[in-house]
Amino acid sequence: MIKSPISRRILLQTAALGAGVLAMPTILRAAPTKIFLGHGAAPGNPRSVAADKFAEIVKEKSGGAIEITVAGAAQLGDDAAMLTSLRTGVLGMSVNSQGAASAVVPEVAALGLPFLFPSAAAAIKACSGEITATLSARYEEAGIVLLGFWDNGIRNITNSKRPINVPADLSGLKLRTPPDPMTVDIFQSLGAATVQIPFAEVYVALQQGVVDGQENPLTNIHSAKLFEVNKYISLSAHKWESNPVLVSKMIWAQLDQKGQDVIREASMEAGAMQVQMNADKNDALLAEFKANPAVAVNECDRAAFQKATASVYDKWLAKDFGAFVQSVIKTAGA
Repeated sequence: MIKSPISRRILLQTAALGAGVLAMPTILRAAPTKIFLGHGAAPGNPRSVAADKFAEIVKEKSGGAIEITVAGAAQLGDDAAMLTSLRTGVLGMSVNSQGAASAVVPEVAALGLPFLFPSAAAAIKACSGEITATLSARYEEAGIVLLGFWDNGIRNITNSKRPINVPADLSGLKLRTPPDPMTVDIFQSLGAATVQIPFAEVYVALQQGVVDGQENPLTNIHSAKLFEVNKYISLSAHKWESNPVLVSKMIWAQLDQKGQDVIREASMEAGAMQVQMNADKNDALLAEFKANPAVAVNECDRAAFQKATASVYDKWLAKDFGAFVQSVIKTAGA
């Protein structure tokens, strides 16, 4: 049967329309931008939970245009390795640690001056504004974008030998610290020997007696199960530490303004959730540790610790970035 020219034209138009409809999803649905985010926290830790929440918020706010894949528990290397990956563009993002991040920008360690902040919430508030702007400029020089700070908590001491009540109780103990010059200075001023060991290796180091103790917030002590190999938890509250939220400058440059805004907003939302979660969990864990017969919790003489660490302020104010240290102290109201 011979078709009329009209029916043939209609058939061709219909076929073309169908082909267009089939092609539309390819045109409208561009492949999502995929970014890997690495961190060193164990599952269940507030940093880990907040990182997962951050990924959810980014996907929702971007309408699926940006997908964050989270790799925690140092799956992508320790914090120092992740910083290297950020600078080379191999890794997109990291909720890193203050100690490791100070190897790139030494000034960031000043946020951990002893007894500087009364609470994590006060620290996060103080670190916004001028402090973040100054540090952002320094990180950008190193090929990294600083989005801001999450909360790594107020830190306390654990060890396997004895309760720590006054600085003299630290004499003769070997403590693990992160690769953070501020923490090293604090504990050397308190009379302890310090050893730098990656966080992922701390449990085994404590278990095997390579070191006698370490210092961390209660949330990290719990999620990494350090209390299993360190019976004594001494509430020194000697410093606060941040978790800098960092992005590879190479990856950041590939995002348009909307994408950058989405990631900034999501980081702030997830960070606020993490601060509250840390506060709530800290209170719950303190009660849990006190109720555990296998763990001994004690309050330190903080006035004695403050007096013993006063020299740390003098040392850091004398550094070539002493003006920045002074601005941090002023902002904190110390």
